[in-house]
Amino acid sequence: MATASGGDKGPAAAAPPPQLESFLAIGLDQRTAENALANRKVTANLTAVIAEAGVTRCDKSVGNLLYTVATKYPANALVHRPDLIKYILSEKIKSSAQLDAALSFLSTLGPDSLDPVKFEEACGVGIVVSFEEIQSTVTDVLNENMEAIVEQRYRINVGSLCGQVRKRQPWGDAKSVKEEIEKRLVEILGPKTEADNAKPMKKKKEKPAKVEEEKTVSAPPSEEELNPYSIFPQPEENFKVHTEIFFSDGNIWRAHNSKSILEKHLEVTGGKVMTRFPPEPNGYLHIGHAKAMFIDFGLAKERNGHCYLRFDDTNPEAEKKEYIDHIQEIVTWMGWEPYKVTYTSDYFQDLYELAICLIQKGLAYVDHQTPEEIKEYREKKMNSPWRDRPIEESLKLFEDMRHGLIAEGKATLRMKQDMQNDNKNMADLIAYRIKFTPHPHAGDKWFIYPSYDYAHCLVDSLENITHSLCTLEFDIRRPSYYWLLVALGQYQPYVWEYSRLNISNNVMSKRKLNRLVTDKWVDGWDDPRLLTLAGLRRRGVSSTAINSFIRGMGITRSDNSLIRMERLEYHIREELNTVAPRALVVLHPLKVVITNLDYGTIISLDAKMWPNAPDSDASAHYKVPFSRTLYIEQSDFRLKDSKDFYGLAPGKSVLLRHAFPIKCTDVIYGDNPDSIVEIRAEYDSSKATKPKGVLHWVAEPSPGVEPLKIEVRLFEKLFLSENPAELEDWLGDLNPQSKEVIKGAYAVPSLANAVLGDKFQFERLGYFSVDSDSTPEALVFNRTVTLKDSYGKAGPK
Repeated sequence: MATASGGDKGPAAAAPPPQLESFLAIGLDQRTAENALANRKVTANLTAVIAEAGVTRCDKSVGNLLYTVATKYPANALVHRPDLIKYILSEKIKSSAQLDAALSFLSTLGPDSLDPVKFEEACGVGIVVSFEEIQSTVTDVLNENMEAIVEQRYRINVGSLCGQVRKRQPWGDAKSVKEEIEKRLVEILGPKTEADNAKPMKKKKEKPAKVEEEKTVSAPPSEEELNPYSIFPQPEENFKVHTEIFFSDGNIWRAHNSKSILEKHLEVTGGKVMTRFPPEPNGYLHIGHAKAMFIDFGLAKERNGHCYLRFDDTNPEAEKKEYIDHIQEIVTWMGWEPYKVTYTSDYFQDLYELAICLIQKGLAYVDHQTPEEIKEYREKKMNSPWRDRPIEESLKLFEDMRHGLIAEGKATLRMKQDMQNDNKNMADLIAYRIKFTPHPHAGDKWFIYPSYDYAHCLVDSLENITHSLCTLEFDIRRPSYYWLLVALGQYQPYVWEYSRLNISNNVMSKRKLNRLVTDKWVDGWDDPRLLTLAGLRRRGVSSTAINSFIRGMGITRSDNSLIRMERLEYHIREELNTVAPRALVVLHPLKVVITNLDYGTIISLDAKMWPNAPDSDASAHYKVPFSRTLYIEQSDFRLKDSKDFYGLAPGKSVLLRHAFPIKCTDVIYGDNPDSIVEIRAEYDSSKATKPKGVLHWVAEPSPGVEPLKIEVRLFEKLFLSENPAELEDWLGDLNPQSKEVIKGAYAVPSLANAVLGDKFQFERLGYFSVDSDSTPEALVFNRTVTLKDSYGKAGPK
């Protein structure tokens, strides 16, 4: 960097910040130094490295190595960083190749004791590669690549040649290697010609010839696609730094398990993976919880470990036994088996004792600020006036809180974290608050209850959870999670956040779901329009279809992604297509009289339950009566025909599914020309007619007897907008047409025996499931999902 000297040349330039000066003094260029200063983590690490080195100025080569240490050093081996810096300053490690080898060695070693002999051997300390040895190795590499060199001339990949030399001489000077290769290429090829200097012409990619029989071979699936849990480390690897906790005073806590703590944990668990699914029992579970279950239970199952079902019951005012019972039942329905069912309240005594320990360490205090004052002080980054009260005073007041001697809202226990921190989740979070409310599980023993921020990480540790998995909105809470575990010297689980599941045209927050239910915008927590698991089940969706949908999305960290409802419907439809037998149902019946079929004649026909069922398999067929009076969909008849309409019209023929062709011969009107009450038609018993249109239908099972009448409920998307959660007036976006109830639908007789849980494909209408409102005398069917739209807009709804 150039510096001015001499007389008064005008206003003096502003002096650079002290940290920038120290970065430049070790030989970093201006841009690298400024970039380091712009990154809080790099700034803190580089400042610490310079301080450990004890230098104020050094050669650029040494400074660049120190910068690499600051940016790439493995945090789990910080205890050895001063040793590495000594090797750099003494120039025992003086190349980037040696430093890369050192960092790799230390990353594997972690906090264990350093063996200098093995370390120096791994890093090439003391090995001197002479220039003659470099020349000899370059000669060998060039000879092996001579054919390519002659063909490609100066377009040969020099980097690849350097890499081949480095494999044989890893400690050779990289600059000397490159210069020697470039020099030798000139000797072999001579001066560059005009053709060497010309830009290479880009060749157009030739389109491969189409081969009719050849099928496209897709790329093999990745390991993560085959096993989505492969991204998670093993329990014995949990010694690395989980996260770095930055404090406003420049201090850094690097959270990781010591060797002794990890060994104790592994001894208790036997090295097994231990996860937990920790719902709060304040509502019904939704499809987002299905993703959490898939990850928590699925990882434990894949690794032959265990997963707790833990009720996070720290708020006695919100929990209900109804919700606890529902959660336990729905977890089983989803196909998961908990290792144990536990409650955060099981650990209230442990948590209380740890809180006392935290106060004794000077890391918690009893505070009397109101919620409004706490919010104001956090925004202003100001300490509470009670933050520095004596430890004994806080212990006495906390004991009074415990015994109900302080009124609700008059005191809280707060963790003494960092009020000046940019991360608001480090601003002295509340650990305990007073509530004179009996607890559904713990009874009336407690007058104080722990907060989520205090209890969650500690119960994870007490249960020896190996992988604490949660959604990305908790990422900002990670520093406070580890702050508490480090402060109390507790075992630290491995934390990993994944993307929250958001599906279009619905809401997923419990608060909004509760509003919909309590204000009766929907028909309860199991309304089939909701994406609660109870609602999906009632709609006819299976747990296997839900898990297939979750698995298809993968376990990703990409946030703010909105999954279209159609993607879920695809997985539902794929399963139902293989398990739902076919049946004939008419939603909006229009009477058709077959005039050339004698009154009283009933023809019993065989209809296939499955499209590919062999004709010889009687068990794959059901009986359908064909009689003089039958019914088709009102939308399948028009007075005026058109080319794009495949339904029935005057003088036109259609094929009745599983039956005969019929031709419309007459139309009977009601009181006005727009009211059609009956169609007259003739059927072709020989089936010689080959019409294009195929209709579903239902006939009278015997003369004058009405077909089986059922109620059918059709569901559309609950909200009109794709992302109603973003709207201020989200309730105003509710779809008024999201539910249609059809009381007078007709069905074939075989459906009379349907029971709760049975699923069918009503041909041309969609997939349907028997609803819980059904009785033997009055069946109710919910449409689970529509068929693929292959019948055009003119088809039935």
